[in-house]
Amino acid sequence: MGFCLALAWTLLVGPWTPMGAQNPISWEVQRFDGWYNNLVEHRWGSKGSPLQRLVPASYADGVYQPLGEPYLPNPRDLSNIAMRGPAGQASLQNRTVLGVFFGYHVLSDLVSVETPGCPAEFLNIRIPPGDPVFDPDQRGDVVLPFQRSRWHPKTGRSPSNPRGLTPAWPRSIYGSSHSWSDALRSFSGGQLASGPDPAFPRHSQNPLLMWAAPDPATGRRGPQGLYAFGAKRGNREPFLQALGLLWFRYHNLCAQRLAREHPDWGDEELFQHARKRVIATYQNIAFYEWLPSFLPKTKTPPAYAGYRPFLDPSISPEFVVASEQFLSTMVPPGVYMRNASCHFQGIINQNSSISRALRVCNSYWSREHLNLQSAEDVDALLLGMASQIAEREDHVVVEDVRDFWPGTLKFSRTDHLASCLQRGRDLGLPSYTKARAALGLPPVIRWQDINPALSWSNDTVLKATAALYNQDLSRLELLLGGLLESHGDPGTLFSTIVLDQFVRLRDGDRYWFENTRNGLFSEQEIAEIRNTSLWDVLVAVTNTNPSALQPNVFFWLAGDPCPQPGQLSTEGLPTCAPPVIRDYFEGSEFGFGVTIVILCCFPLVSLLSAWIVAQLRMRNFKRLQSKDRQSIMCEKLAEGVEALEWQGHKEPCRPVLVHLQPGQIRVVGGRLTVLRTIQLRPPQQIKLILSNNRGRRTLLLKIPKEYDLVLLFNLEAERQALVENLRSALKESELGFQEWELREQEVMRAAVTREQRSHLLETFFRHLFSQVLDINQVDAGTLPLDSSRKVEEALMCELSRAEFAESLGLKPQDMFVESMFSLADKDGNGYLSFREFLDILVVFMKGSPEEKSRLMFRMYDFDGNGLISKDEFIRMLRSFIEISNNCLPKAQLAEVVESLFRESGFHDKEELTWEDFHFMLRDHDSELRFTQLCVKGVEVPEVIKDLCRRASYISQEKICPSPRVSARCSHNTVETEWTPQRPQCPMDTDPPQEVRRRFGKKVTSFQPLLFTEAHREKFQRSRRHQTVQQFKRFVENYRRHIGCVAVFYAVAGGLFLERAYYYTFAAHHRGITDTTRVGIILSRGTAASVSFMFSYILLTMCRNLITFLRETFLNRYIPFDAAVDFHRLIAATAIVLTVLHSASHVMNVFLFSISPLSVLSCLFPALFHDDGSEFPQKYYWWFFQTIPGLTGVLLLLVLAIMYVFASHHFRRCSFRGFWLTHHLYILLYVLLIIHGSYALIQPPRFHIFFLVPALIYAGDKLVSLSRKKVEISVVKAELLPSGVTHLRFQRPQGFEYKSGQWVRIACLALGTTEYHPFTLTSAPHEDTLSLHIRAAGPWTTRLREIYSPPTGDRCARYPKLYLDGPFGEGHQEWHKFEVSVLVGGGIGVTPFASILKDLVFKSSVSCHVFCKKIYFIWVTRTQRQFEWLADIIREVEENDCQDLVSVHIYITQLAEKFDLRTTMLYICERHFQKVLNRSLFTGLRSITHFGRPPFEAFFNSLQEVHPQVRKIGVFSCGPPGMTKNVEKACQVINKQDRTHFSHHYENF
Repeated sequence: MGFCLALAWTLLVGPWTPMGAQNPISWEVQRFDGWYNNLVEHRWGSKGSPLQRLVPASYADGVYQPLGEPYLPNPRDLSNIAMRGPAGQASLQNRTVLGVFFGYHVLSDLVSVETPGCPAEFLNIRIPPGDPVFDPDQRGDVVLPFQRSRWHPKTGRSPSNPRGLTPAWPRSIYGSSHSWSDALRSFSGGQLASGPDPAFPRHSQNPLLMWAAPDPATGRRGPQGLYAFGAKRGNREPFLQALGLLWFRYHNLCAQRLAREHPDWGDEELFQHARKRVIATYQNIAFYEWLPSFLPKTKTPPAYAGYRPFLDPSISPEFVVASEQFLSTMVPPGVYMRNASCHFQGIINQNSSISRALRVCNSYWSREHLNLQSAEDVDALLLGMASQIAEREDHVVVEDVRDFWPGTLKFSRTDHLASCLQRGRDLGLPSYTKARAALGLPPVIRWQDINPALSWSNDTVLKATAALYNQDLSRLELLLGGLLESHGDPGTLFSTIVLDQFVRLRDGDRYWFENTRNGLFSEQEIAEIRNTSLWDVLVAVTNTNPSALQPNVFFWLAGDPCPQPGQLSTEGLPTCAPPVIRDYFEGSEFGFGVTIVILCCFPLVSLLSAWIVAQLRMRNFKRLQSKDRQSIMCEKLAEGVEALEWQGHKEPCRPVLVHLQPGQIRVVGGRLTVLRTIQLRPPQQIKLILSNNRGRRTLLLKIPKEYDLVLLFNLEAERQALVENLRSALKESELGFQEWELREQEVMRAAVTREQRSHLLETFFRHLFSQVLDINQVDAGTLPLDSSRKVEEALMCELSRAEFAESLGLKPQDMFVESMFSLADKDGNGYLSFREFLDILVVFMKGSPEEKSRLMFRMYDFDGNGLISKDEFIRMLRSFIEISNNCLPKAQLAEVVESLFRESGFHDKEELTWEDFHFMLRDHDSELRFTQLCVKGVEVPEVIKDLCRRASYISQEKICPSPRVSARCSHNTVETEWTPQRPQCPMDTDPPQEVRRRFGKKVTSFQPLLFTEAHREKFQRSRRHQTVQQFKRFVENYRRHIGCVAVFYAVAGGLFLERAYYYTFAAHHRGITDTTRVGIILSRGTAASVSFMFSYILLTMCRNLITFLRETFLNRYIPFDAAVDFHRLIAATAIVLTVLHSASHVMNVFLFSISPLSVLSCLFPALFHDDGSEFPQKYYWWFFQTIPGLTGVLLLLVLAIMYVFASHHFRRCSFRGFWLTHHLYILLYVLLIIHGSYALIQPPRFHIFFLVPALIYAGDKLVSLSRKKVEISVVKAELLPSGVTHLRFQRPQGFEYKSGQWVRIACLALGTTEYHPFTLTSAPHEDTLSLHIRAAGPWTTRLREIYSPPTGDRCARYPKLYLDGPFGEGHQEWHKFEVSVLVGGGIGVTPFASILKDLVFKSSVSCHVFCKKIYFIWVTRTQRQFEWLADIIREVEENDCQDLVSVHIYITQLAEKFDLRTTMLYICERHFQKVLNRSLFTGLRSITHFGRPPFEAFFNSLQEVHPQVRKIGVFSCGPPGMTKNVEKACQVINKQDRTHFSHHYENF
């Protein structure tokens, strides 16, 4: 057993015990931290061991809650009443000041309980209102901060285990750890490291060692000017510094002597021998010299009887309080300095004044004191303290300690005695009476018995104290009671406590110098040490004449050398610097605000950048498209005069070019667009008004019946040149003109601006329609009576051709405008008067069909011979077609005209009279009856609108799709009244003539299905029932979405709540919730949710995995097709939580910036060490100098860029910008990992969420990368109209897909690796793949260019593509519904091309398809826009033998059917469909409609056509506006208890 113990001991102390036969260190070297002093109880007396109580703890709850008010008096009140008194009363025992501060030095070597505990707990001291020191303004809300001491973590859990304190164990000379000692050593000659002056140690370089509290007198802070000592607080006063310097020099002196005696010793041997000798000398002086001087003569230490291994030497909290507070009563207000010749020198103060002593209150934590610059100055201070008599040993404490002690936290000063009372309560010290009883001292019954001498000399102190304690002596605290019983010497209580502690320290120390069994010293060496006093040390270090220093430096007796000049009082000393409340945030307000503003500007800067990029991309795209047009315009408009057009006082001037041409003046804008054309024709009278001031730069051109043209020139010469040219042009045109000059202000006032002209026209149209439609004059906009002149001007106003075209929403050069204008302009003056416009408007609004057809006849009788020829008929149709931006070849128009003539029986005529023309339109009286002239900006009454409404799908004019399904017309063609309140048309009961003629037989009884069942009473539910039904249908349609969203947000919410609960209720041991409760709860909760969201958002981008899983059973529970929408939803939620997370951290940073260092060191022990400096780091340190802060700022910047560029608008404007910025996700996740891994507050958690999704995403990405490396050859490239590029390329081996799926392609020939998504237009059974790509942006435009056919005879070699896919989407589920409706808008028809071909193919090969009927709705602006789709539809019509597909085409560029501009087109289209069974515009058998599809009406009709189908699938793809209309129609229909419409949509 002994061998094992010896072996373990060797292993433990080996690093501190040099080995070797010649090793001069023959003893066991003592550890610096006190461990293994006792070989049985290793922790006894060690660093970190709990205090050893002499008396049981006294807490309010028996565990850790301290006693306080109102049970105990206010500490400041006790300090003011019991410890206030005058200074300048000498010690009754003639104790010296050197003994007082040596006692402080001894205490600093033993224990320190001032180290704050973690988490930070405060026991603040309330200051009574009107306190002269701390509340002179009588605010009444002042509290002195007090932080509770560090406690042992295994205590404070129950009354049987109350809180036990864990003190810091400083060693005033060598430090409390091996690393601390190494930091003090020079590792040369065994000496401690010195600075530039060998008599001083080097300055504190390591902030982890020395306490660096700010100077309360000057406010200076930082480690500069503080020395590196073994005691953490060794720089508190110059007096403690002087003693530290004394022992520093004494160690080096011993090391030098040993080096001379043993030149063969190395640094370690010299250091350890010097160390053990210094420690032994210090022990001897402290125990055998200072302690007897401190205790009364009746209390003498017993003789040393040897080491007692079962005695615990740990410090007691009673000793800490008792010793320090008794010493505080003897501290003087100042300290003398003298030299060896007994000369007491003057002291230089901070204000350069001279005083007789160092003021104690202004010397705390002073840096580089002016009076302590050399070793001689330190010697003078030591000699002065040795000659100065201390203050009297009683209850009075000078103001330097009581009122102006160095403060903590924001206060520069505090009450030391009040703090000590509070510390006693914090330590759970018992009452005065309990302590005496526990220590076996006689009980004290009365207040007078505490100190009879005090009661006899000044009983007011005891009475006032008793009053504060309500005369209850049992409440009197140990500290106050011990001070009150002291008089000349410590009272019996303090003496007993101090003596007990020192005896246990001596007898329980295995390394005590008198212990002969530890091998430290021989008997002779022990005798030498016992004969060494502090006098010997002072004489040896200071080289002072021994006669200048009394033998016992702890007393000054009569006859001793160098008596003090007099007992010091506060008179003649500098006043104490007043308390100051520090503001940690001072000077940071502006910078903090600017930082927050900059962070908030990240999205704005990103938005601005995105806008600039979008503008540049759009400008480049437009420049690419309009390059040829601009070159032509530049040639035409090369000549012209530059000027600025003045548009009014509220409008900015715009740069223009003025061109003078024969018969007209053209005004061209900056983009070479014609802004205005002024016709010059006789007998107009032109007025030229020139300005005659301000540089003569203004020209006003007044043209009758138009708004004026005001031009501003840079120089008068430029204006004069234009005027000369204008005069010549007017003379050539034989126009009269007048010319005069006015001041520029009068010119501007005389001008009629465009805005004023528009007001006149507005009044013109309102009065016009008020007369035609009998509208109330008030609604027509009648002007006030005093403006009758303006009314007259408005009614006398005449419209130019440009204004007439603008009112119709057309171009002035359109043939329709020319024909209509020429017809209405009866006087031929080139303008329309009020009466002329009124006459033609009455015909259109109130005229009969005969009058309207006569008007149309006259419009297009171009030669005025009363006949319309075939050529004029073709020109009429062409004028209508050019309005709609459509184009039909002349041959096709001629075919239409021949067909119309032949059908009407006029095949032998070349010209038609009006009667013939009206007979040709006899079947379309209803259209002519409702025909009107739609004027832009004019509201037509609702009655007229109701008459003009139509149903495009199912109406009175509905026809069967084709003759081969005529037998089934009753099922597929339905007539109904959509609005029962609408007036009945006159042909409601007659069979449509187009039906009779189309099928070649007379229909005697046509029975349309009016679907009266659709309006049965049982379906007329209340609004509440409809809302419930709509909600049920919504849940049915989106149950998978709702379930997944609910689960996802439940997990995210649970993570948030878990963190919020933890930091609200379970993290009080961390202390952070006491500093920032709301901020930490929000930041930790949002961090958990954001970590989860940003991790699992990766799964929504695993396209290959989603495509695979959507074919499994999981698709019944998870809406894989909504992955992109879910991606956006997660991203939107994550950004909201990120903003909330950032805002909470801003709150945290502010609170951390105003929190003291003692609190921050508890919250962030890895970042901060409490060195007493109190001042926290500034806000910018948190933002930009910490890893989490800097990565957080970068994350905000990255997210701002990604989110802005990913928005719908910027994604469409600049896909490349979206593509590049979204690849910042790699940097995003790197920053997230770094941001969350620094573990400032909690261990890293991000990897818990991120690891699995990241692995899945990486695998999915590898699958895509494996495909991207394969080059695919393009077999065929074809440039189709409307900017569509058709690419047909090889189908990779093993490439399987379904109709409706999409792929991503890249073309390296474009110089970029961007992948763009496109839907496959080929069917799965085809051998090649095909895409139809519209040139809608720079990438697709350049793609169209590189795939343009080669010129000449060169063989086409197309660039190869890289393919990624296929990927699934909702459109591929069309086959799961018995009836499906496909709605395609614009380029959104591409997925349906594949579906239509696939359906027809499967039906032709007798493949079983669940889908029995498809309705395809094609919505396009013009039939020219996607002519390639017409070819596919034509192929479908030819192969569709079972009538599976019903196609409806909507051309939205045309106006409504009953507008004059489309009436003839509608008539010709219906005639063409009737005669040739194909559309005039598309050449297809599919029905062509004008306007926008009424989805709600169509879906209603499907319920009657397919009553047995309970669920119909609706699939739409196109612009958001169209898909929203489809969704709205589905929601309205789903309110009914009938067929359910399930909508799947995709926007582009």
